[in-house]
Amino acid sequence: MHSTVNSNRRTAPDALLVHIADYVAGSLCGSPEARRTARHCLMDTLGCGLLALRFPECTKLLGPPVPGMHVRHGARVPGTSHELDPVTAAFNIGCLVRWLDFNDTWLAAEWGHPSDNLGAILATADYLSRVAVAEGRAPLTMGEVLTAMIKAHEIQGVLALNNSFNRVGLDHVLLVRVASTAVVTRLLGGGHGQIVDALSQAWADGAALRVYRHGPNTGSRKSWAAGDATARAVRLAMLTLQGEAGMPSVLSAPQWGFQEVLFAGRPVTLSQPLGSHVMENVLFKLSYPAEFHAQTAVECAVQLHPQVADRIEEIDRIELATQEPAMRIIAKTGPLANPADRDHCLQYMVAVALLYGTLTAEHYEDAFHQGDARIDVLRNKMRVAEEPRYSADYLQPDKRSIANAIQVFFKDGSHTGRVEVEYPLGHRRRRHDGIPVLEQKFLHHLHTRFPRAQSRRIIDLCQDQTRLEATTVNAFMDLWVIN
Repeated sequence: MHSTVNSNRRTAPDALLVHIADYVAGSLCGSPEARRTARHCLMDTLGCGLLALRFPECTKLLGPPVPGMHVRHGARVPGTSHELDPVTAAFNIGCLVRWLDFNDTWLAAEWGHPSDNLGAILATADYLSRVAVAEGRAPLTMGEVLTAMIKAHEIQGVLALNNSFNRVGLDHVLLVRVASTAVVTRLLGGGHGQIVDALSQAWADGAALRVYRHGPNTGSRKSWAAGDATARAVRLAMLTLQGEAGMPSVLSAPQWGFQEVLFAGRPVTLSQPLGSHVMENVLFKLSYPAEFHAQTAVECAVQLHPQVADRIEEIDRIELATQEPAMRIIAKTGPLANPADRDHCLQYMVAVALLYGTLTAEHYEDAFHQGDARIDVLRNKMRVAEEPRYSADYLQPDKRSIANAIQVFFKDGSHTGRVEVEYPLGHRRRRHDGIPVLEQKFLHHLHTRFPRAQSRRIIDLCQDQTRLEATTVNAFMDLWVIN
């Protein structure tokens, strides 16, 4: 007879937890380029959040968990009058900034949106600052917020480089929870050991399924999932600061650890040292609220619009070459049930851009889709195929292209030229052209919510790196309040 007795001896913390804690507790503030990009990321992210306030399906999710709740020294939610506890505020801000899928993106073995972490960072920093002012202490500055953003971007992005959670059906918001937990624990005053403990709690939560991002189950949860992850991160950080112990081998424990239970036994690793690489190379969505693998496809379609707009009925077929990730996650046929389904359908986005020469968030709404039968007709004429070179360049570290190409063929045998775009406007290789567009986009989004004088105060501050970094968080957030 054989018996197995499990050892109850605690091991040293998993190396990954220690590496991340070393980085977060360290003094690195990011390169000048990273800090400039973080400022632009802050602008773009909050601007996209303001635009989301125009959509009732988003705003119905905002506010306190119970109507009428009041929180002393509550964190503000930009574009609203809400004053909330930092956990709920993180959900609110996270929900706003992700709703329209219109700001930054990171593409690697795992993809995601590092700006999602801003929900946890801003909510916590604002709450801490308001408490500090009430107690006669110095509040946090926006410079500290930018540093936290750089570190959260780096943690999420470097973990994404060679760890593909989507391959095993898990959602990338796992990495938002991990990154936010680490930097928020630091903002709350946690030391190295507490960051390790809080990170272990984040991994112990496991991971959400990607089912809500894919047909036939695509739905609006994909728009608030990151907000949920940031709220959970703030809660876990606070629990840790209250003395909750961690689990040192949460990743590597035999039978019960994350790697064995959820990651097919593979180790979760960091493929390079943590610095400011991700913020420096992050991708911005500047022209179209389209899932990022489709950005260049929409650019192609907009270029083709003048050649096809008057010949829609004559189109025989549309050939679209794309990368493998786009084939896997956004190339789909059949009925599209809701806006969340449409903004993750490559063929839908291309069809709208061919027909109208642009693509906006309103184009995903039910009323628009139901009002133009030509969209689905064009979808059914599309032939989508992987171009191996695009897939290879997508993963090439010195390229990270997100290429698409489109050619339209007509019934009389004629055809357009083949239009190819390898790097979208928001790519680092196109920063010179992209930043002016980002600033105009930001100003437009401010005008959707605020009077022009208030909009000008905000943009003047956000365009001044030195003054912004010196501004207290609570003073910055007060600029975004709707009374």
